[in-house]
Amino acid sequence: MSKAPAANGDASTAKPLLELRDLQVFYGAIQALKGIDVTVREGEIVTLLGANGAGKTTTLRTISGLLTPRAGEIRYGGERIDGVPAHHVVSLGIGQSPEGRRVFPMMTVTDNLLMGAYRFKKVPQSDLDRVFELFPRLKERRSQLAGTLSGGEQQMLAIGRAMMGRPRLLLLDEPSMGLAPLIVAQIFSIIKEINAGGTTVLLVEQNAAQALKLSDRAYVLETGSVLVSGTGEQLLADPRVREAYLGEGAGG
Repeated sequence: MSKAPAANGDASTAKPLLELRDLQVFYGAIQALKGIDVTVREGEIVTLLGANGAGKTTTLRTISGLLTPRAGEIRYGGERIDGVPAHHVVSLGIGQSPEGRRVFPMMTVTDNLLMGAYRFKKVPQSDLDRVFELFPRLKERRSQLAGTLSGGEQQMLAIGRAMMGRPRLLLLDEPSMGLAPLIVAQIFSIIKEINAGGTTVLLVEQNAAQALKLSDRAYVLETGSVLVSGTGEQLLADPRVREAYLGEGAGG
């Protein structure tokens, strides 16, 4: 698959693939998203940063159709998808690797991957080969039960399973959580490779330094609102971001 023209290049000229406008989401009486605006252009890597409870996972779950917004719009490819059932959202080309990986522990690696392609009547071997090329370790363990894999291998499997749906937009929720630094570096390298292959990525990540270096643009969420947004480079240099997420003093 050829690289989308916007990825890590002149993204400002690319068409919006995903647009969130005044998105408001509630859990009962508690408002989790307070009218956020987010744009992801074709070919970009865009990151959502923020502390626990900021609304990052809620945003992804709402895009995926697992939550229904009370107000606002979600547009994908120019069409509104807010309120569309989750299984229909997948069929539109939006895949998600959830927080906590959530692999099927008593199924093999291969069967987990095939679950990601459930919407296709027939899965060509080339789809599996593509995932095994991205994740050679999964190929080595293709007959192994997913529950016996290491945390890093399960994360690779969760991303690979999402890729089996042939997503145009890939949602990644905390892919580096709980992983050793060496594995984190591998995961981020693979995300970059997936993006270079033409897949747009919306990333939720606590590892701010790694994520911002990888991202075309990013948004910082705070208690359900967008606090600041900009390019990855701009946010790496922003004193507020450096102090809150990079462990540096505001003057550092």
